[in-house]
Amino acid sequence: MSLRIGRSSLIKKAAEDTASAASSAPAFALGQSFLETFEAVGGGYFWTADAAGLLGYLSPRARRDLLGEGGSTAEPEARVRLVDLFEPLVRSDGETARTLPFALARRTRFEGLLVRRSTPRDEQIWEVAGEAVFDLTGAHTGYRGILRDVTAQQLHARAKDQLDRYDPLTGLINRQTMGRLLEQILTSYDAGARTCTVMLLDLDRFKPVNDALGQAVGDALLKQVADRLVTLIGDREAICRLGNDEFQIVLRDQAGQDHLGRLAGRIVDMLSQPYRIGEHRCTIGASIGIAISPRDGTNAAELTRNADLALYSAKRSGRGGFRFFTTDYLKAATERRALEQDLLRALELDQFELYYQPVVEARTDRVVAAEALLRWNHPERGLISPAQFIPLAEESGLIGPLGEFALRRGCADALHWPAMLRVAINVSPLQFGDEDDFVKVVQCVLRQTGLPPERLELEITESVFLQNDDKVQRIFRGLKALGVRLALDDFGTGYSSLGSLRQSPFDKLKIDQSFIRGATEHASRNRPIVEATASMAQALHMVTTAEGVETFDQLDLVRAQRVTYVQGYIYSPPLPADVFLTLARDDWTIAPAGPACQRAERVTTYRAVGLVHQDSYQTATLRNLSSSGALVEGVAGIAPGDPVALDMGHGQIVVARAVRTDGARLGLAFEVPLVADGAGGLCTLRRVSSFDLQQAGLPAPPEARRR
Repeated sequence: MSLRIGRSSLIKKAAEDTASAASSAPAFALGQSFLETFEAVGGGYFWTADAAGLLGYLSPRARRDLLGEGGSTAEPEARVRLVDLFEPLVRSDGETARTLPFALARRTRFEGLLVRRSTPRDEQIWEVAGEAVFDLTGAHTGYRGILRDVTAQQLHARAKDQLDRYDPLTGLINRQTMGRLLEQILTSYDAGARTCTVMLLDLDRFKPVNDALGQAVGDALLKQVADRLVTLIGDREAICRLGNDEFQIVLRDQAGQDHLGRLAGRIVDMLSQPYRIGEHRCTIGASIGIAISPRDGTNAAELTRNADLALYSAKRSGRGGFRFFTTDYLKAATERRALEQDLLRALELDQFELYYQPVVEARTDRVVAAEALLRWNHPERGLISPAQFIPLAEESGLIGPLGEFALRRGCADALHWPAMLRVAINVSPLQFGDEDDFVKVVQCVLRQTGLPPERLELEITESVFLQNDDKVQRIFRGLKALGVRLALDDFGTGYSSLGSLRQSPFDKLKIDQSFIRGATEHASRNRPIVEATASMAQALHMVTTAEGVETFDQLDLVRAQRVTYVQGYIYSPPLPADVFLTLARDDWTIAPAGPACQRAERVTTYRAVGLVHQDSYQTATLRNLSSSGALVEGVAGIAPGDPVALDMGHGQIVVARAVRTDGARLGLAFEVPLVADGAGGLCTLRRVSSFDLQQAGLPAPPEARRR
């Protein structure tokens, strides 16, 4: 017999002793009361159905919610199948949950089955539990169970899941979700059979926009960045906001470096287009690091780390670009960590010293000042360039003590020079962190060393304008009140505007060497930049210094533009303090000396490369390398003028032309110049995948043959 549950009656199984029913009446009434209370407090509703699934009993409240019926009778007004009341529930991952028909068909007990019910007003989620009922002969007679409305709980769970899985600002998946997804992808792939690409993306110049215009504008900007990425990538679940202004993109089965390079280029271009946010028009940029499995890593941590190293290289190379990971980046990162540990002890061990490079009046060749250049005399590595350790000092918080050391030592050394020579000291923007402290430090150093303030020149880079403008202007006014001179260093390479230049009390503009380099080449855009900067400085009654002048054609150019001062190897390299002191004298002049014209800097090296000539592939040795050409040896059968392809390994193929031969030595001129790899070396702008190289018939790359 069936079991009727609810307001009507409770029918027990025939196997029970019916004679004792009268004596159990109080217990029955108590049970009935419990059931009514269970329904009343929202614990759930009871239902029964026959073997065909037609409802036999449904709690009145459930009938009202599910069938729209009223009254107090237990039986539905029309025979309705339980399964027709609900639809399958689709989970957040897109998969369909267990279905009610399947659960009933199994004729066993089931619990916690979630189903969906759509109404004209909203969508409801119900939880159904039940079991099959059999008679004494074992025949299936129907079902009975409980159901309840769990819409509120499910909506809360969905909201919590949304917060757990997604970034609340952009709606993209968050760091934790992407980490799990990436690990699942890599785990599911057979080793080497499929590829997975990780792109790490960092927005350039986002912080100054956020600081200047406020967090609300910054948040709106991040939303637009996310929308642009979704438009370009197409799959919202493949893009993650890691936090702040960092994003991550995961691409499956896309390993071609040509394709990935074009995609990365499109991302950079799209994100660099102006944004309109209310009345504001904002422009930012992006840098991207790329790592590809299994070549660059086989687990999420390794692949993400290597993409981050490539991103670091892209940002160091000038931002607004992308880099593919190479093992050189990992080696450089390891060395950088070791160098950082040594840097912590270097100040205590007095390993830093100052070199001085003369600043010469362009018209008369007379030395008027010297720039103090910090050098690290490492006990094992020798002299280390500031380009290597200054960024580390800024990242580790040592730039303050290091900057004060340079200021104090420079002023003390200059006191022993002829009185007409000034000393120029570089100041990191981070030293401006405490406006009162920095001005007081300069004042204290001048007082203790006795150097007249007019003989001190502080060189400040444009990135100082990223800070609060009022605060920066107060620092400038404090320094000018002391009587020191101010020079804007590396002009045109950073973030300054003409408005900032107009408001700030600079005495000098320094034209960065990146504009001097190449300015004399045909159709170079550097020349008009140099000309415009010099003209603007003259109009503002400021003097100028051209940095990095190394050749006579560069010197002729800056003289023609009436640049005031020149600094570079054409006059003198940086000199140790004692050597500079020996040479310094009144009316000190230096005759320029150097090459007639510029030549790309060459790096001496010794490593195996490949050379493709016609239908042959020769193994050669690379002896020196520059951005425009190379010298290789160990080749034969190649004449001047022959086109070749230089295989530098790691997918770096350079199209070149032979320009000269000397026995087994061959000079090459590249069709497309190499670019800085961010780790002190050179690399191609694009890389060719190993699959494409094999398809082209090239042998294993040099690095593979050495293993």
